[in-house]
Amino acid sequence: MVMPDEFKARLAAASRQEQFLSVLSRDEAHTLFRAEVPHQALEPGTVALADALGRILAADVASPIDVPPFDRALVDGFALRAADTKGASEAEPRRLVLNREILSCGTAPGLDVESGTVTPIATGGMLPRGADAVVMIETTEFREDGADMAIDLAKAAAPGQFVGYAGADMARGETVLRARTVISAREIGMLAACGLSEVAVIRRPRIGVISTGDELAMPGATLPKAGIYDSNGAIVAASVIENGGEAVPFGIVRDDADALEATIRQALATCDLVVLSGGTSKGAGDVSHRILSRLGEPGILVHGVALKPGKPLCLAKVEGKAVVVLPGFPTSAMFTFHDFVVPLIRALAGLPPREETAVEALLPQRISSELGRMEFVMAALVEGPAGTVAVPLPKGSGSVTAFSQADGFFAVPAERSGLEAGERVMLTRLGAAARAPDLTIVGSHCLGLDRIVGRLGRCGISVRTVWVGSSGGLAALERGECDLAALHLLDPGSGRYNAPFLGPELTLVPGWRRRQGVVFRPGDTRFERRDAASTIAALRADPSVVMVNRNTGSGTRMLIDGLLDGAKPPGFWNQPRSHNAVAAAVAQGRADWGVAIATVAEIYGLGFLPLTEEHYDLAYAAQNAEKPALAAFLAVLAEPEIRGVLSDLGMSPAEPSR
Repeated sequence: MVMPDEFKARLAAASRQEQFLSVLSRDEAHTLFRAEVPHQALEPGTVALADALGRILAADVASPIDVPPFDRALVDGFALRAADTKGASEAEPRRLVLNREILSCGTAPGLDVESGTVTPIATGGMLPRGADAVVMIETTEFREDGADMAIDLAKAAAPGQFVGYAGADMARGETVLRARTVISAREIGMLAACGLSEVAVIRRPRIGVISTGDELAMPGATLPKAGIYDSNGAIVAASVIENGGEAVPFGIVRDDADALEATIRQALATCDLVVLSGGTSKGAGDVSHRILSRLGEPGILVHGVALKPGKPLCLAKVEGKAVVVLPGFPTSAMFTFHDFVVPLIRALAGLPPREETAVEALLPQRISSELGRMEFVMAALVEGPAGTVAVPLPKGSGSVTAFSQADGFFAVPAERSGLEAGERVMLTRLGAAARAPDLTIVGSHCLGLDRIVGRLGRCGISVRTVWVGSSGGLAALERGECDLAALHLLDPGSGRYNAPFLGPELTLVPGWRRRQGVVFRPGDTRFERRDAASTIAALRADPSVVMVNRNTGSGTRMLIDGLLDGAKPPGFWNQPRSHNAVAAAVAQGRADWGVAIATVAEIYGLGFLPLTEEHYDLAYAAQNAEKPALAAFLAVLAEPEIRGVLSDLGMSPAEPSR
């Protein structure tokens, strides 16, 4: 076959690697970036008080007036001269004549308080000339004597009693707010009390946000084949706002050098910092770093940092402004964004560095790492028998959910090839104020369990779920790292599910039955209306038939191993961790068959040949039986509503006891 010259050129470009300029350590990259790009606040601007919430004060604020601006009464009563009350008692009250005015709030006094007189005054009323104290109305008795009206006072008053003096709250010229204060509702109140209708604040940095890649689609649009929705743009924009910046979205730009260069130049013209995601690796479609090298001096500062995830990070300076190209995978993008970009945004906005909270925790299993690269590992915190445990989450750099499911992350130093089980790590919290979940479930995922977790959430019970497969869940339960293990493990010897794998200290909770079977694309005559086991036995040696397997340790993998009887047909080493991934591979034509549950086959529109009805159960440590959240889970599992939901999903709820 003769290929056109244009395609040959493209194929050659795609096969050629462009090496990173020079991979630096994380600390070296930080130092170089800070040296070239000033991390200092932007110039101030003036905003109306109504628009000042959340902004950063650019300068100290001194009160232009006294607050309160006059001496005022702190209670409802009478303004008088304290000397006139000397010796007053219930036995010998002092009689004082009422002045012919009432000082309510907002009423300026018209009469002086002369010796022997009092003026009625409301709380907050302006103290009249001559008065130096206020008495409560409850300590007086009204008297009327002919044309005069008076009060009898049964208790002496001290000078200054119940008087709020001018400037007692804020004095004229007093500095009441300091520069770099974040303006909250209370600061708004102070500024308003000073009579200020506008205030000088640090200008919010405008951050241009660009997503790159031919594969991207905007959320809400129809997802094309081989396409993915752009999550990085939304995550970056939200993180910009969280850290005091103004996100300026420029949308998705395809892998076209001219279009991308024009968009970057447009962003540089109107923004203080430009952040791109994608286009920083070495593939033929990744053009961002090549464009930056020709936009202006000094251009690229760093291309490649010894981080995992995050090695492809590109840092540049163009026209005096920073341009950062994040890796395309979501977890890589967010790690590098928070590590390199957030400090710059906060500095430009006049905000202090983020206060990260660290928690010491035990590592329950060995973590392997690449020597020479600092690796960040997402983890969930659970309470184990020996204290707080950091359970690594099985999420790669392409995971969007890793940040939402993790409590934080810890680092494996670049000079180490891993960390050993039992070591203690310092986990940096993500959202330090978030409380630990009420219940932790580890094991095999199921849509039915999702519904139960949702029901618990509506009851105010928080649940963390970590999907590591049945064997992983059971191991976590045995180590005391979770409250429940979700599993569907078949014991080939006895033909029983789950119970043979549990030790005497664990209690099995009957869950529900799920139909497992071979999934295939409708219309494939090799599978239509056939027996699953005999069909696979006949096709497993056919090199044209591609399977999709499951991960070792999962209950489904045990079933597949029995079907294959030692064979390793094409696709055997493709071992995803979920039923959904299996169904997606078959639906998209990357595989011809796999094993999944009937519910998932229906969701993906696949054919289904039943193999067995597996038992999806849960297990817990008997010593935790009285834990309130665990009791709530068991109660919800028994609810008729939930049993109905499981039935609607094509699952058969187990009987309460075996």
